[in-house]
Amino acid sequence: MGFPLSFEFFPPRTDKGRENLTEVILALKELDPEYMSVTFGAGGSTQDGTFETVLDIKKQGVQSAPHLSCIGAERESIAHLLGLYKDNEINRIVALRGDLPSGAQDIGEFSYANELIEFIRSETGDHFHIEVAAYPEKHPQAKDFYQDFNNFKRKVEAGANAAITQYFYNVDAYYNFMDECVRHNIKIPIIPGIMPVTNYTQLLRFSTMCGAQIPRWLETRLEAFGDDIDSIKKLGLDVVSKLCQDLLNIGAPGLHFYSMNKTEPCRQIIQNLRS
Repeated sequence: MGFPLSFEFFPPRTDKGRENLTEVILALKELDPEYMSVTFGAGGSTQDGTFETVLDIKKQGVQSAPHLSCIGAERESIAHLLGLYKDNEINRIVALRGDLPSGAQDIGEFSYANELIEFIRSETGDHFHIEVAAYPEKHPQAKDFYQDFNNFKRKVEAGANAAITQYFYNVDAYYNFMDECVRHNIKIPIIPGIMPVTNYTQLLRFSTMCGAQIPRWLETRLEAFGDDIDSIKKLGLDVVSKLCQDLLNIGAPGLHFYSMNKTEPCRQIIQNLRS
């Protein structure tokens, strides 16, 4: 069974982390991904690490896509980064609003992701294939779903080529979001973001931060396992594999995995889908 794949990584902070990530990249490369993306810390806090990791991926013969966040940034710094990526033959970007670093006050020259997309287009034309974020269950800072959807629509109108969703575990969230896209004549690919379940405490923390809902039935089963990591991983593998299959069955144009710089959770899910 063939379907487009992509993987997301975060920049390693140590030499050991970089060595580990190289091994992960090589292992996941065997699954023939369309591209691999690299996150960008709040206010550009991992800018150098993102750039180095993007080039490391490119050296392995895989198309790479840096995340580029605009909050707290100036036009000059964004233009400089765009030039660096263009000079290094990177032609894909994940454009995000991002978050200010803790304690920072200056939001910079951009307030929203659609302004960043407009700037990228004005500086580089159609050089970059631009992915943006979508939130089937609503961005945690949005007043309501429709306010958030209108923000998404503005990103599409600004020139986005495709979108990657925040992760979710209820296929109806994606189905209903796609219905809303149809109603608004939005035709760009909306790729579901997939978060493997391997650690319940970590998942709970991430989900609280980003507004992703863990269905009550799943939460109670994960809670019941306590510190039984093997049982959590097994349930997570079954649940996420089924979610991915259901998404592909209703026409999802691909899957984007939040890898957490690990090989096996992603590889096992994909093997289940391809078997």
